[in-house]
Amino acid sequence: MPTEGPHEGVPEGLPEAERALAALADKMRGAVAVDAKLIGIYSGGAWLAERLAALLPGEHPVGFIDVSFYRDDYGRKGLRAKVETTTLPFEVEGSRIVLIDDVLYTGRSVRAAINELFDYGRPERIELAVLVDRGGRELPIEATYVGARVAVGRELSVVLNRAGDRFELSVEPTTSAPRA
Repeated sequence: MPTEGPHEGVPEGLPEAERALAALADKMRGAVAVDAKLIGIYSGGAWLAERLAALLPGEHPVGFIDVSFYRDDYGRKGLRAKVETTTLPFEVEGSRIVLIDDVLYTGRSVRAAINELFDYGRPERIELAVLVDRGGRELPIEATYVGARVAVGRELSVVLNRAGDRFELSVEPTTSAPRA
């Protein structure tokens, strides 16, 4: 439940990122197809895809997707400071895909990723795995696998940070400027 603090809407118990990752991997173990390909949405989803590939049984090839040019709010938000290259070292056509993102909020990044993914072929199936679902959807998109759920006010962003080989979650004020 959100509490009053330095920022209204800051959650009382922001999940510990490593614990949320372990919970996400537990939910995916045995449920994800053995031949599924993992695709991380830059940047946090890309980090998660690499970690999940090591945590899940079997061999799951990993790819990365940058949705910068596919977002429907591109004109309003502009480009991020660093645009990455989409890298899919496998065939998308007919594949079982698990799309991975760090934080699910409005659903716009996921929609953009699916649009871009179809430029590479038509997957047999797409599932969505997210470390944190913060609610607040603007599009009818739901994750198949969720590590943790948290309620955060619209004026705040939940951010995944990488410190060496560990993840940390933080809450920061939302800005209208593009993020780095």
